[in-house]
Amino acid sequence: MNLYGDQTTVERVLTDHRTWAVVGLSENPARASYRVAAFLQSRGFRIIPVNPKAAQILGEIAYPDLASIPIPIDVVDIFRRSSRAGVHVDEAIAVGAKAVWLQLDVIDEEAAARAHAAGLDVIMDRCPAIELPRLSR
Repeated sequence: MNLYGDQTTVERVLTDHRTWAVVGLSENPARASYRVAAFLQSRGFRIIPVNPKAAQILGEIAYPDLASIPIPIDVVDIFRRSSRAGVHVDEAIAVGAKAVWLQLDVIDEEAAARAHAAGLDVIMDRCPAIELPRLSR
């Protein structure tokens, strides 16, 4: 059962945090990661691609990992398999992110618990491109 991502937390993360590192952001416009990041960017969020195989995505410099990003990160948005999510959650904790957002079908309860224990807001198995339009209703 997903214990992370109550509506209050979702609203706080989407309202208060503007700089999002998107782990697993694809250069392919047909991929969900690209579409979600482009949507967030169109709504005024700063997107920082994390993709070791890309130089630039959506007009932003891509970085190979979170530790390489030279500016503070508010949210780490994870588009990776559940089995790989924990590594990126631990990186988010290490770089001082304020929140981690695990996308739809990305579920790692142990990693979420570590992030929560470290003081990060945690949202899991939800999509900001679905949640953001709900805020304006």
